Amino acid sequence: MTSFDTPPQLNVWRALLALAVVFVMLATTGWTALRNQRPTPALQASLSAWEHGRIAGHRLPSPDSEPALLSRFFATLTSDQSTALVRRYPLAVGNMNGAPVKLRYRANRVALLQARKVELKRMHDKRLSPAGQQEAGERMNRYEALMSPGRHILAFDPAGSGRVAEVFGDLDRADRVSVVVPGVDTDLLTFQRTYRKYSAPVGMAQSLYAAERTAAPFTRTAVIAWADYTAPGGLGIDSATAGRAAGGAVRLNALVRALPGNAPVSLFCHSYGSVVCGVAAHTTPERVTDIAVAGSPGMRVAKAAHLGTSARVWAMRDADDWIQDVPNLELGGLGHGADPMSSEFGARVLSAADAEGHSGYFEPGTDSVRNFAGIGVGAYDSVRCAGDDEECREGLSGGATAGRA
Repeated sequence: MTSFDTPPQLNVWRALLALAVVFVMLATTGWTALRNQRPTPALQASLSAWEHGRIAGHRLPSPDSEPALLSRFFATLTSDQSTALVRRYPLAVGNMNGAPVKLRYRANRVALLQARKVELKRMHDKRLSPAGQQEAGERMNRYEALMSPGRHILAFDPAGSGRVAEVFGDLDRADRVSVVVPGVDTDLLTFQRTYRKYSAPVGMAQSLYAAERTAAPFTRTAVIAWADYTAPGGLGIDSATAGRAAGGAVRLNALVRALPGNAPVSLFCHSYGSVVCGVAAHTTPERVTDIAVAGSPGMRVAKAAHLGTSARVWAMRDADDWIQDVPNLELGGLGHGADPMSSEFGARVLSAADAEGHSGYFEPGTDSVRNFAGIGVGAYDSVRCAGDDEECREGLSGGATAGRA
């Protein structure tokens, strides 16, 4: 439905509701400046040191080099040389697209250990308020958890509210790769939760990884919990505009371009994460075969065809998700445009039965996570469309990708 065939009184109501939402945001958060995302101080310091560094008497390549060039550089190093770079520049190596995955895991463990020591000192810093000391303790506990044996941290930046990404499965040998892109209020402290576990990126990725293994036991899968962008904090102006999504889109596409191998990649984008995926879509590498959004406020386009991607576009929304009450408008940069669930948008609409509201799409046992898993392993014949029809599978066929010998 377009504005040209919508009753005029309904258009007026939507416009007034949109303005009301904006004024509530302004009253609660105020205007915030939209900033380009640049490397944060600690990471910038590590990158600057790298740029002036040498190994075996030779200058190090620019950290902004293409991933393929950086990959070739790291392949020339001895084990001792790689270890030396990890120790000297842990944040740079740990966030460097093109560095070997396992080396990034090692580097981020070093960076986490250093960040933990900083927060341990801050916990006992009398110059901080009790609230500041408490936050330092919470961050220290988060770093300790991320350092636990068996965890694979692909990206880490402690500055500000923090950024992080974690891998479940063997990323180097995966037949299929899935990336979970979360929405507002995502940072280091909310990356993982005990209460409402599956509403946080770690729980989302763990649930999807388990569902993919159930859906295709012989397919090697890897799932990335990707909180490596600066997400909006709460329902303020930042969440109603595309500024944070634009920065996130650049980082998301950089991640995908640097992934090892050539396995197909699926993006699973929740809430504001779907705005990130929408902005990223037109420059997303061709290996991205599917973009699935859940609880989406819009993807910054009027139709899926306008995303400029060859990837299949899927959408789902639980019947009790409050996001359906957010006006699907874009006015002066505010709002994210058309509803991806509408027939006019043209996405393949999936069932989200039992998801229970805005944050339940990755709950184990729900249609939503089973559908995500079917997409993630390429088993399109297993997905369940909304309304129990076959429309979302039109023109598709195939089972899960077979594992390599």
